[in-house]
Amino acid sequence: MTPQPHDDLNGARVLVTGGAGFLGTAIRAALTRAGAMPLLLDNLSAYGPTTLTLLGTGPGDLQLTVGDICDEHLVGSLVADADYVVHAAAHSSVHGCTAEPATAVRSNLTGTDTVLRAVAAARRVRRFVLLSTAQVYGHGAPHAARPEQAESFTEDQPLDPLNIYANSKLWAEGHTRQILGTAGCDFTILRPFSVYGPGQVPKPGAASWVVAQFTMYAALGQQLLLNNGGHQVRDFLFRDDAAEAVVRCLTAPAAAGQTLNVGTGIPTAVREVAAHIRARFPDAEVVDAPRVAQDPLGACADTTRMRRVLGWSPRVAVADGIARYVEWVRSTPNSIPDWMRGETSASRINAWRPPAPSPL
Repeated sequence: MTPQPHDDLNGARVLVTGGAGFLGTAIRAALTRAGAMPLLLDNLSAYGPTTLTLLGTGPGDLQLTVGDICDEHLVGSLVADADYVVHAAAHSSVHGCTAEPATAVRSNLTGTDTVLRAVAAARRVRRFVLLSTAQVYGHGAPHAARPEQAESFTEDQPLDPLNIYANSKLWAEGHTRQILGTAGCDFTILRPFSVYGPGQVPKPGAASWVVAQFTMYAALGQQLLLNNGGHQVRDFLFRDDAAEAVVRCLTAPAAAGQTLNVGTGIPTAVREVAAHIRARFPDAEVVDAPRVAQDPLGACADTTRMRRVLGWSPRVAVADGIARYVEWVRSTPNSIPDWMRGETSASRINAWRPPAPSPL
């Protein structure tokens, strides 16, 4: 019988840092379907109790250890008991990292260093997977006449991160190569593009999560603000597809030592997302707004290497994924956070301005 992609994960213990997050919980579900034993580590700082419940986790989750990735003793003990490690924990909002750079440094740099040193010291870990971000590419050149003519980002092109979050992820990539490469440990670096889907709840100021934001603002009868006229280009990757790529990467032999884009390879302008949402909320008003500071103009993923290494491509097209997200919001009243209900277009635009750095 031909081995299935996840056969090697049957019974394997997989530590997922940031495991109570939007993508972390999807990775947990994919690991469970593969027969693995997920072990989640999260400090539960990203979301409140309502969102955690929507994601199927919280303090009572038997697979979850509530703790800090900077806690060397805790991280060391969890890594020592793992066959694989997926490092998804991060202070992940561009706005949040800009407003709280000290938190970003502690989580994204110090925390990553703590996890990497634990993996390097462990004897059991078969592969470490770092979740980086497509934001390391910066703007690209999406000013083509049509979105489908936008450039695609290739893994070996020069990188130009535009914000603290992207800088911290680029540092994490280099540190992974240095620490684990020196130790002779197996690793893979993934650069997911714009992940979205049921379970995604926006954070204040996180303007790039446009599928979630447009859907929820439309449901609330608020305006859909097209930053920069919606000319930014994104590669929208459905949450389940992103999780599947991570899980496949754990055991794919050709993924060893690789840096892989994870996307669909299909460019979508933000204004197209607004059109999809408005088709489902005809009364929604779409208006132009200023471009958000430090928000990349973007492009799509070159998926050549991903398809070759993983033998796989994403399955959910953006129109279908948006439809699924709209249905999730409509059928899940608690999905819309309270802070969004009291917003106005003016307050949203003001929140997108660069925040003042935290005092020393």
